[in-house]
Amino acid sequence: MFSKELYKSAKEIWDSYYTHPFVKGIGMGSLEKDKFKFYIIQDYIYLLDYAKLFALGVIKSKNESDMKKFAALTDGILNSEMGIHRIYMKKLGITELDIASKKPTLDNTSYTSYMLSVAHCGDIKEVAVAALSCMWSYEMIGLKLKELYGSSDEFYGEWIECYSSSRYKELTNWNIELVEKYCQNISEEEKEHLKTIFINCSIYEYKFWDMSYKGSF
Repeated sequence: MFSKELYKSAKEIWDSYYTHPFVKGIGMGSLEKDKFKFYIIQDYIYLLDYAKLFALGVIKSKNESDMKKFAALTDGILNSEMGIHRIYMKKLGITELDIASKKPTLDNTSYTSYMLSVAHCGDIKEVAVAALSCMWSYEMIGLKLKELYGSSDEFYGEWIECYSSSRYKELTNWNIELVEKYCQNISEEEKEHLKTIFINCSIYEYKFWDMSYKGSF
């Protein structure tokens, strides 16, 4: 399976997520709330562009079924995954005006610009692979944190439950299946191209966690 090749290509990067102080702090319930507040705002902004990536999936799709799923995922990002962000916005006293007044950090802009660029220049394969790193790694992080620390923390428990849930797993599995469907019988050159996209997005994921922990200029 090509998705397994993608995972293997970025496994060392993904393994580093679990021990990053921001991610580990969520699991242990020890992460400073101000750092998480910064993350929630930046991730909310990120998701607006992530939704655009799936909207491009509608355009690049080769059949009605994929178009419908991409359209549903665009709606899901804006109205479902945003749900966990809205829960924490309420907990942290973040208003929609606060979100609107904030600009994305350079790391955030660089990441989303890269994803949208490869999606614009490529086809459905590039869209699927560019989306996969974020979606799949969040599931892996949610499952790992639940395994190591549980999800009973009064503040961070809902975040862990969201990304370790069966509903979120269904989204990830669809993305993996999409990669498998469109990456069958592709050349080694195409495989290396797609692995580069996956690795780069995985690095950007690490940078996002790091940015969230350290703050940004």
